[in-house]
Amino acid sequence: MPIEAVLIGAGGFGREVLDVVEACNASQRHGTDKYIRLLGVVDDSPSDVNLNRLKDRGYDHLGGVEDILAQKTAGNFVLGIGDPKVKRGVAERLENAGWHPMTVVHPSAVVGSVRAIGAGAIICGGVQLSTNTRLGRHVHLNPNSTIGHDTVLEDFVSVNPGAIVSGDVLVQSRTLIGAGAIILQQLSIGEDALVGAGACVTRSVAADTVVIGVPARPVDHSILTAANTSREVQEIDE
Repeated sequence: MPIEAVLIGAGGFGREVLDVVEACNASQRHGTDKYIRLLGVVDDSPSDVNLNRLKDRGYDHLGGVEDILAQKTAGNFVLGIGDPKVKRGVAERLENAGWHPMTVVHPSAVVGSVRAIGAGAIICGGVQLSTNTRLGRHVHLNPNSTIGHDTVLEDFVSVNPGAIVSGDVLVQSRTLIGAGAIILQQLSIGEDALVGAGACVTRSVAADTVVIGVPARPVDHSILTAANTSREVQEIDE
């Protein structure tokens, strides 16, 4: 029987995850236990634009997280939220209520001899996941990102499109790696850190630190404007 689930997140990344689910289903046959039948999309405050984009794809908006938590029976969910801290909060609310996260791997992803892939991980198309790697819970690997050998990504890490994490790197919980960023080998990235788009990280990064540039340097949070953050660090709210 197909597995019924809801998709959490109507934004850009949520709809990219929708593509991953559809690609997985296309590689399966209806009626198998690996086929995911999405019942709709859950989002607390979707924009009219995103609602129309979902409608064009044939998916209904089922309401917000509280609406599905009010159901008597818990089910399965696929998490399509890009911001690591936001997705942690949503995932924990659902899991504490008995909902089950689903792990989804695009059929075009190249997955080596990984040690573990945690519950709720999303691996998009074109990802290269090398040998002896470990992914924590709800790790999101965006299209064409590369994770090197012996690397560990802890819970709720997000790696944006085209980023390269070299071998033997530790990326701690709730960190965001921006699009096209490069992290050199044998470094550690502290929890709640943010690596800006296109940055080249040559030294380990402390927890709760924003780094941008080539080579990557820390930026004082207090002087980051919203405009600069959106340009340098990539969007984090989808």
